[in-house]
Amino acid sequence: MLYDCRTVADRDRGVEAAVDAVKRGDLVVLPTDTVYGLGADAFKPWAVTALLEAKGRDRQMPPPVLVGTRATLDGLVFNLPDTARDLVEAFWPGALTIVVEHAPSLQWDLGDLDGTVAVRMPLHPVALEVLRETGPMAVSSANLTGQPAAVTAEEARSQLGFAVSVYLEAGECPDRTPSTIVDVTGTVPRLLRAGAIPLSKLRDVVPSIEGPED
Repeated sequence: MLYDCRTVADRDRGVEAAVDAVKRGDLVVLPTDTVYGLGADAFKPWAVTALLEAKGRDRQMPPPVLVGTRATLDGLVFNLPDTARDLVEAFWPGALTIVVEHAPSLQWDLGDLDGTVAVRMPLHPVALEVLRETGPMAVSSANLTGQPAAVTAEEARSQLGFAVSVYLEAGECPDRTPSTIVDVTGTVPRLLRAGAIPLSKLRDVVPSIEGPED
């Protein structure tokens, strides 16, 4: 079912339907501040498996996790360095993904994680509304592996079809630049992928971040 979140009534119904679907273990497509995401409850292994199968992806490429509040991050990590907190304070919600050591006690199976997970808080009101009700979600770009990332829910539906229970349409993504990824698991934070937030802005907050030229 596709809901047009550009109208108030449909948005309310759509968000409610998406939250219910995620809690059941179904897949949903939702807008983010980069591209549309294919999401599932991060703590339901069968739902994450369904996400990977829908995309045609294996366990060697685990999905990132999206959260609805900064405080949620503390419940997911083993140890969050001060530099990571500074980055989160400066750039969340927004297009910054951080790779952290996840707490070993977490009952999830996102794939072959090696003890780390990529986490982001997106800057999109519909995504945040859903995430604040569902808790952490495993979210990957809403497309088949090898195909272009979807910039509308309709595009995502043309690729993913009935594998997804709920599609939330919020119009075309205004900025398709991917998030910047920073690994904060080492002694010094390291840029893994250049994206929407340039290295120069990251270094305004944490000057020690290593870039590709370091």
